[in-house]
Amino acid sequence: MINLLDFTLPELAAWMKTELDEPAFRATQVWQWLWQKLARDFGDMSNVSVSCRAKLAGRFFIGWPEVKLVRESRDGTTKFLLRLHDGALVETVLIPSDSRGGARRWTQCLSCQVGCAMGCTFCATGQAGFERNMRMGEILGQVLVARAHLGDRRPDHPVLRNLVFMGMGEPLLNLEEVLRALQCLNSDRGLNFSPRRITVSTCGLERGLQELGQSGLCYLAVSLHAPSQSLREKIMPKAARWPLPDLIEALKTYPLKTRERITLEYLLINGVNDNPRHALELARLVGEVRGKLNLIVYNPVEGLPYAPPQPEKILAFEQCLWKRRVTAVVRKSKGQDISAACGQLRADLAPGQFAAPGSM
Repeated sequence: MINLLDFTLPELAAWMKTELDEPAFRATQVWQWLWQKLARDFGDMSNVSVSCRAKLAGRFFIGWPEVKLVRESRDGTTKFLLRLHDGALVETVLIPSDSRGGARRWTQCLSCQVGCAMGCTFCATGQAGFERNMRMGEILGQVLVARAHLGDRRPDHPVLRNLVFMGMGEPLLNLEEVLRALQCLNSDRGLNFSPRRITVSTCGLERGLQELGQSGLCYLAVSLHAPSQSLREKIMPKAARWPLPDLIEALKTYPLKTRERITLEYLLINGVNDNPRHALELARLVGEVRGKLNLIVYNPVEGLPYAPPQPEKILAFEQCLWKRRVTAVVRKSKGQDISAACGQLRADLAPGQFAAPGSM
């Protein structure tokens, strides 16, 4: 049987017309039950005929990821370990923020692959290796799990406001399924997320970057984490196969809408990329990119030889960038008490599986 969550609305409408002789509006009804009313059983679809529901149930199932473990941090960050249909484990994280009116709003960090092939030396997921790509329904199933957890059943006034593809996996290495997921997220008949509330983060791969930009379905974030090609080769060896100067040139011509900016991510790691010389190199590197720079304090991973810088070093790095007219904001890591960094919770279930990389 096939997971109905793997169908886009046009695909579902075409199938129901061909196989069931049902009009397009019937597919829309089913679609809204899946994505707006969080239906997990065909019997819940009360405005769909009994015969149509029976035919759907005979060919499809509605397969949400199974929640295996939930951990909530003192700061409100909530991490889920999810089991997919084949037993594979992935992670998703809910990150809280308070609006001006005091109401809590949430950002969800999504995974798009089981594991990751990029092998970044500071990342738990990267050290675990790659298993497989996630399908569209598995990617979007994370959103359904989060909405159900939050009791978020009002698409017109959601408390889950933003989505970031910054979890396990490299989105450009699973571009087809990521684009299908983005199309569904953008649908006003489904989850109804505006492209400006969705950010896809990449290590910076040549293949697929322009296609993602031309889709107009999301904002872009790029993980730099090093101001020079030589350092990037040490800590992000596979991403560095596309030379850093070439990546920066590509970002200068990346398709952007009015007022849109690329988010440049820079992970501050003590003694690796956090001194004033690195800040000067970074300022020169990104000065002509239409973007904003997020400085992210490293969230320690057990078994890896890295640590966050001291607060005074973080402040000095930030001030060095501001003096050179580079807008930079320090983003504090959340959920350290629940292993919230990418891949940590999954790794906790199999301790000792990672070998520390060689010295820098």
